[in-house]
Amino acid sequence: MNDTSLMALAAAVGITLRWDDAFGQPQQLTPEALQGVLSALGLPAQNDEQIRASLAEQRERLRLAKEGPLVMALVDHPCSLQERFPAGSAFRIELEQGGNVSGRLDEQGRLPPISSCGYHQLMIAETKLTLATAPLRCQSVSQLTEGQRSHIWGLSAQLYSLRRQGDGGLGDTLALETLVRQAASKGADAVAISPIHAMFSARPEQYSPYSPSSRLLLNPLYASPARVLGDSLVQQALEDIGLRQEWDRLEQLPLIDWVGVAKVRGQLWRHLYQEFCKASNPLTKDLSHFCQRSGDTLEQHCRFEALHAHMLASGHPGDWRQWPEPYRDPNGSAVDRFAQEHRHEVDFHAFCQWLTACSLERVQSVARSSGMHIGVIADLAVGADGTGSLAWARQTQLLADVSVGAPPDILNQQGQDWGVSAFSPDGLQRQGYSAFIDMLRANLAHAGGIRIDHVMGLQRLWVIPRGAPSSAGAYLNYPLNDLLHLVALESWRHHALVIGEDLGTVAPELRASLTDKHLLGMRVLQFEHEGGHFIAPEKWSNAALATTTTHDLPSLMGWFNGRDIEWREQVGQRDSEQSQQDREQREIDKSALLQALLDAGELLQPTTNPEQQLTAAIGFIGRTPAPLVLLPLEDALASAEQPNLPGPGDEHPNWRRRWTQPVEQLLNDARTAERLARLNNVRLAVDASPPHSPQSTPADTVEKAKP
Repeated sequence: MNDTSLMALAAAVGITLRWDDAFGQPQQLTPEALQGVLSALGLPAQNDEQIRASLAEQRERLRLAKEGPLVMALVDHPCSLQERFPAGSAFRIELEQGGNVSGRLDEQGRLPPISSCGYHQLMIAETKLTLATAPLRCQSVSQLTEGQRSHIWGLSAQLYSLRRQGDGGLGDTLALETLVRQAASKGADAVAISPIHAMFSARPEQYSPYSPSSRLLLNPLYASPARVLGDSLVQQALEDIGLRQEWDRLEQLPLIDWVGVAKVRGQLWRHLYQEFCKASNPLTKDLSHFCQRSGDTLEQHCRFEALHAHMLASGHPGDWRQWPEPYRDPNGSAVDRFAQEHRHEVDFHAFCQWLTACSLERVQSVARSSGMHIGVIADLAVGADGTGSLAWARQTQLLADVSVGAPPDILNQQGQDWGVSAFSPDGLQRQGYSAFIDMLRANLAHAGGIRIDHVMGLQRLWVIPRGAPSSAGAYLNYPLNDLLHLVALESWRHHALVIGEDLGTVAPELRASLTDKHLLGMRVLQFEHEGGHFIAPEKWSNAALATTTTHDLPSLMGWFNGRDIEWREQVGQRDSEQSQQDREQREIDKSALLQALLDAGELLQPTTNPEQQLTAAIGFIGRTPAPLVLLPLEDALASAEQPNLPGPGDEHPNWRRRWTQPVEQLLNDARTAERLARLNNVRLAVDASPPHSPQSTPADTVEKAKP
């Protein structure tokens, strides 16, 4: 076999052959792993003949990608079209805001600079294209506050964990409204929430928010129909269908029963829909307009939901790739017939999406009217389940036979497989990035900001052939510049803040690109240390948000008392000897943090009191020049538990914890109020201080785990 040809194929596909791992150690892809990944991408490479055929196939894919229907440009910069059209070609641009620009490509085959951002229509050589003209950068905190603030703060919350009277066992948008009001009254400008992507209504046992069915739609379990249809109608429905007792039972549980909640909510939502259809409802027109605006994206998801439930009930697998052939094509006649025969069921799922969208819209409205400059920050998961509606509906833009994960590292020697699908780089380009754009718009529709999980995926993803071990994967490169331009454009269109979760193995050039685009990275207190010392707050980056912890890490109280170490030993991730080593290292780290808190003036004298150290640590991150500080509720409330414990073992109640106190009381405890007041005061003080120069600071040193 010709190695040169194999390497040429890898280069054409965009597979990285050599890279440095999280610890700076050089790694190289084996020929066997390369062949496995290429085969999963539909490009077999087991011999010279296959390599030649696959190379020809990939070059054709790239040619079609370059001829895609979308052209990227930067505002006030010329745009080169020389690879597609000859110099001097006549063109006409119809601007999205109105007006037009006509002329000819210059001698270098370039369009003239366009001074307005947007998705313009370009007509050239009898070809109609979309000219996506992006701003140079995403919206900044200073811009979003209209120059009033440069250093703000907010809370981060697991939406499902919120508790209110009458919630039926799961946090919902009505509880989120209350939290938003409470946070705003304390001075917060944002509340970041866990992902609310569409899950599988027929498979409620899959409830990790980072393994959704689709990132284009919403999870109806979070809807608050009382806010849309009226509380009296909802209360009467609970009585009419005999669900009150079960509703109340689920509400009293200390942990979420996702299957039980999904069953009861499904019955209630369905009854509400039947009542909605019976009478002449003034909101019928609003639902109709919602469906029209949402178009094929909504219709295909709702068809999938109905079809998925039907297939499971008929004894077929839940994976659409194993359905009878005619139903694997979302645009085929068999699916059309099914939708016609089950129209009421398809429309029911559209009704659920409408309820959820209306509920979320109200939350953001409440946030802004309460004085928040940002409001809700949505969380965009790194991918969607390959068996879900997005992978079924957008097959030309996703890779069917690979999943996303992370390569082996010191803490995860076998690597990680997160079980979610990946976009096809050339497939995206061939379709004008429509799935990526739709995804950004869907998640910004009712939010003032977005957190892009594993933002490194805009540059490259570790893709693993279906059924292969994680170590048999490879890095697949993506059109970073185009994706960043589109992120900036959607940030500008939605007046939204953009955060990129950049914990893990991050190429230095990516961090530079994120900073240049004003796309905030993330810095976590537990990782901000060098040479055994925690970095002083004034030396933290001003190009990233600052936070005490994340949902995958111990809360500060848990970190102080070693609760995470106990859990890892209990679930079998660490043995007793390893746990003892972890505790010894933790004591060293705690001493280093205590010294940093003393040096920063957040503590006046040494203390072993965890609550005093917690309050000091919150003030510590508040002093950083980060444009945004996010304080997780777990640390605001001094909880020792964390939402998710990554890795093997199912004893830890991942994504199931609920707060014991109702949401309206969460922030009113005297000690909690003291912590929030301290954070608010130090952020105001930072705003009044001279600006800092950008710093390059450490982030997490290992690829974080996913469920």
